[in-house]
Amino acid sequence: MQTNRARASGGVRVRLTGVRRVFPVLDDAGRAPGDGAPGVIAIDGIDLDIAPGAFVALLGPSGCGKSTLLRLVAGLDRADAGAAVVEAEEAPGGAGGARAPLAYVFQDAHLLPWRSVLENAALPLELAGAPLDERRAAARAALVQVGLADAGARYPAELSGGMRMRVSLARALVTRPRLLLLDEPFAALDELTRSRLDDELRALWAELGMTVLFVTHSITEAAYLAERAVVLSPRPARVVADRTLSLPDRRTAALRTEPAFAREVRALQEALESGGA
Repeated sequence: MQTNRARASGGVRVRLTGVRRVFPVLDDAGRAPGDGAPGVIAIDGIDLDIAPGAFVALLGPSGCGKSTLLRLVAGLDRADAGAAVVEAEEAPGGAGGARAPLAYVFQDAHLLPWRSVLENAALPLELAGAPLDERRAAARAALVQVGLADAGARYPAELSGGMRMRVSLARALVTRPRLLLLDEPFAALDELTRSRLDDELRALWAELGMTVLFVTHSITEAAYLAERAVVLSPRPARVVADRTLSLPDRRTAALRTEPAFAREVRALQEALESGGA
C-alpha cells in the first residue's frame, strides 16, 4: 500500500516496454564480433509500469540482469529492443525542472578521499554549476536527512562503512531527485547497520516521496522496504512475479517477526525458486 505522502510526491513514472539487452561475446583480444554475431542475452522482454512515488524492489539471482535493468532506466545503457522511459512531468508546486530527474546509488560509496564529507555530498551541485553557498547549504541539509549533521568536516577514511553509505545517499538526495535508483547499496554492511539504513531509507522515501527502484539479493530486505517486489528469472531476465506486498505502511523491526511478513517472504522465496533461481 502506498502512503498518502508518497502519492502526493514529485516522483516520476517509469515504463519499460519489451526491453531486451544483448551483450556481445568478446574475443581473446577484447574485441566485439561483427553485426549478426551471437551474444549473451541479459534481459529479454521486460514489461513494467511503475507509478510515481512507488517503492519497488528488484529481486533475482546473481547475474540475472538486475543491475543492467537499473542502468537502462538511468540512461547509462541502451536497450537493443523495446524502451525504458522515465516520464519526468513537472513536480508539484510548479517546480518544473528545478529537481534533477534521477540519482543513482551504487553498492560502493565511491567517495572522493581527498574531499570532506560536505564536499562529497555537494559534488553533484558543483558539477551542475550551482553557487558555492547554495550547494553547501543543500549538502548540509542532505547530511541532516541521513543523520550526519556533525560529520561535514570529516573525510571518508575517518568513517565507518555505514557512514560512507550515508554520505553516498546524501550525495544522491542533494539534487532532490524524483527517481532514486539503488543497486544493492547496503550489501557489504553488517546486519545491524543494514537494518538501520533500511529504516532510514524507508523514512526518507515516506518524507520525500520520490520513486524508488531498489536492487537487492535479500528477500527479507525487499519485503521490509518495498511496496512492490518484482522477481526476475536467471539470465536472460524475465519477470516471473510482480507482487504488491500486503504489509502496513509503517514498518518497524517488530514487523520482521510477524506472520504477515513471513508470508510475504515465503511468497517471494517461492517465486524465486519457481523462476529457476
